[in-house]
Amino acid sequence: MAKRQARFTAQELADDPRLRDHSSALWREELGDVQRGLLTSAVRCFAANGFHATTTRDIAEGVGLSPAALYVHFPSKELVLFEIVRTGHERVLTHLQDPSVLSAGGDGSADRLRAVIAAYTSWHARHHVAARVCQLELAGLAAGHYEEILELRHQTNAFFRDAIARGAADGSFAQVDVKRVTRAMLSLSIDLVRWYRLDGSDSPEELGEFYAGLALKMVAR
Repeated sequence: MAKRQARFTAQELADDPRLRDHSSALWREELGDVQRGLLTSAVRCFAANGFHATTTRDIAEGVGLSPAALYVHFPSKELVLFEIVRTGHERVLTHLQDPSVLSAGGDGSADRLRAVIAAYTSWHARHHVAARVCQLELAGLAAGHYEEILELRHQTNAFFRDAIARGAADGSFAQVDVKRVTRAMLSLSIDLVRWYRLDGSDSPEELGEFYAGLALKMVAR
């Protein structure tokens, strides 16, 4: 979602169809309703206005609270961002590692790669607002928190590299540059957070299958 000089108000964000997704279902179950509401409000604020331009008042107003109420649940705005980014990265990695995802469609290397690309793409489409924050607001994290997220990103990259290397090794795929192809596939699936809308022409699942087909063409013999 393009930024503009005038910041979006809480009411504008709540009513904007471009900011509707399933991110509110991501938060940890042990968090209270107020904390979960604050995270959902923060996702919209950070996605629309950016982390640095968002104030604690913006986040609190999104759930009808005073600015001071946020500090009862999160000691700083940076910790709100960290909770969002960490949750997003953990959730998508766990989703990819789910046996039901890995076995979808068959046991071959091409089947596995198709399944994980489709799952990764559809997850980012389904949670595109939170995913936008996870990908584009990393500069707002404290150094230690950034390092923790970087490790999660390394794990995700390794997961995809292994899937591609497996196919190259057993002859299912061409002998491609695994590192470069992995980066291209991940970039393809992630970049949709800049423009995707749930009310658009493609459902998350349809987009996932389409991108999976493109990914297999990158490694075709």
